[in-house]
Amino acid sequence: MSPHPLDEPTVKALVADAVAAPSMHNAQPWKFRFDRAGGTFHVRSDPERGLPRADPAGRALHIGCGAALFNLRVAAAHAGWEPSTRLLPDPADPRLLATVELTGPVRPGTDLAELYPAIHRRHTSRYPFSEEEPPEAIRDGLRGAALLEGARLVFPASWHVESVLDLVHDAEGRDALGDAETGLDADTARWTHTDAGTSDTAPDGIPAYAFGPGKHGGKAPVRDFAGRRPVPGRGTATFESHPHLALLGTAGDQPRDWLIAGQAMERVLLQATLDGLATSLTSHALEWPELRWAVRDPQSAMGFVQMVLRLGYGETGPATPRRPVDEVLDIS
Repeated sequence: MSPHPLDEPTVKALVADAVAAPSMHNAQPWKFRFDRAGGTFHVRSDPERGLPRADPAGRALHIGCGAALFNLRVAAAHAGWEPSTRLLPDPADPRLLATVELTGPVRPGTDLAELYPAIHRRHTSRYPFSEEEPPEAIRDGLRGAALLEGARLVFPASWHVESVLDLVHDAEGRDALGDAETGLDADTARWTHTDAGTSDTAPDGIPAYAFGPGKHGGKAPVRDFAGRRPVPGRGTATFESHPHLALLGTAGDQPRDWLIAGQAMERVLLQATLDGLATSLTSHALEWPELRWAVRDPQSAMGFVQMVLRLGYGETGPATPRRPVDEVLDIS
């Protein structure tokens, strides 16, 4: 397969695929620069789009950028290019998270390009899923997807699921105490939109149409981004009583590990999408250090839990907005 020429339309198309990745509160904390001479993308963090209350260390920021990095790798392979990736290549520049050099035609047998159709089909679903458990063959494939990126995916036993749900409930209660009027902290309030004008036009954040129904019953760990704010036309629904969760984790807990986790998370999400599963993410309990330690199964080989995934069969969530490529990409 001959690679697409690295002209400006191709470069912009690759970045448009990259930014379809999920990020906490859809803050989209990334920037890209493409060096024409070296055929190299520079993936950078945008700290102005961080969440100082929920993510003071930048762990979620790195995970989101890692997911965008993985999409860039998939898109490059789909376009016929072999992506050679380096994480944190310059210790003096911690905002430079990765470089992706397009070194030549993609290697035969690579499986990255096979995931490409899922990039724009994958959307976070805040809707009820059925109680049906994904088959073991699918779960095993998702475990393998995480391992390919240097992370681990564990499907916890029922007792552990109940423990995680209790921790999520604890986190919800702590958040509600943080703002007696709205039940929302400043980070959530900044990145969620309930008024019709902003919700329909904002290029980032979570619009009201993506909140999903209010939870009338069930145990699914779906964050209610409306809080006490009214959302016209929003209904309620009963969610699953036995949600199917997976824990994604890494051996370490440093920026490199967070980037690995983000890439593994996105590979798992894309594979799950191809497998016909709906997905959502919850980091609620992970945002409180004292709760995060309790999310991990002490008998597991997983060192640090980086994300909790909810998987199942149900309605696919709507697409959420993305900033124009020209706002996040420089070409030099």
